[in-house]
Amino acid sequence: MTAMRLLTFALISVWAAATGVHGQAPVPPPWAYGYNEPGPEPAPPACSKEMKPQDCARRQTLRPMDVIHKMPGSIRTFTEYQVHYDFGPGDWFPEDHPAMPEIVARGRESDKLRACSLCHYPNGHGRPENGSPAGLPSEYILQQLQAFRNGTRRSADPRKANSNEMIQIARFLSDAEMKEAAAYFSAIKRRPWVEVKETDTVPKTRPGVNGLFLPLPGNDTEPIGKRIIEVPQNPETTERLRNPRSGWLAYVPTGSLARGAELVMKGGGKTIQCTLCHGADLNGMGAVPGLADRQASYIVRQLYDMQAGTRESPMMKPVVAKLTEDDMIAIAAYLASK
Repeated sequence: MTAMRLLTFALISVWAAATGVHGQAPVPPPWAYGYNEPGPEPAPPACSKEMKPQDCARRQTLRPMDVIHKMPGSIRTFTEYQVHYDFGPGDWFPEDHPAMPEIVARGRESDKLRACSLCHYPNGHGRPENGSPAGLPSEYILQQLQAFRNGTRRSADPRKANSNEMIQIARFLSDAEMKEAAAYFSAIKRRPWVEVKETDTVPKTRPGVNGLFLPLPGNDTEPIGKRIIEVPQNPETTERLRNPRSGWLAYVPTGSLARGAELVMKGGGKTIQCTLCHGADLNGMGAVPGLADRQASYIVRQLYDMQAGTRESPMMKPVVAKLTEDDMIAIAAYLASK
């Protein structure tokens, strides 16, 4: 064993001992949080209540400012820097959504509060490493912003820095800005966003800064194992140009959809059927959010966070209590396929 491997093994052992990995507390599935392996590194930035939101984020790579890009179907042009600009990212398709409130379009630079549209896209459909608020009930969005603000919604994997940033964003948002953002995203009609494929092998991938998995060059594959691997349908325009019309391909283990249908529609002897609260079509009822066609890895992350207690939900806690990681994978695969 090389010195580097010995050091890595020692660090993981220390982290496991500190977090109870070898005791009662299970390890969060790293792939759902944007990593190939469990902790301890890379650690997120230290974050206190007084810090501004961007100070709690992982720094992005400086993007090129000299090459003008186009997007198929758009009359607009942007540099890569403009596309990824924190306080007013390029909007390729303004015709796809209502007029954005200031907090969604540009954030608040004086407080280092980045635009909502940076991570969630102007159309609110988002990416697997964050949420997809488009079409969610505004009341539910407000509930979740309050949960971030008061500390009852956190990540079970402390490395997930964009969850820490979201907590700070909620603390810095005014009540009026929360209502504006919630009303905006709630009003957007969803478009098909996730394609699910059952498979035994997947393309080899690498995780990005905040958990976006991208295929490696070439055609190398590996066993999927006990994972969901979610990649952009168009990796180039998604990673570099934030194409808000390009959805996601979720590779799931063979057999996941049938098992997921049993759990979601009937409970499978492990839980109660999701349709009781989330609607027969899984598109939500009242203030209860829709689950259909949402990113699969995001769903697994939320189920695990609820089970671990870092996302507090008295209603969901007993629902997820008996679920195994395989169950969560199956549920997420089925919901994403709807």
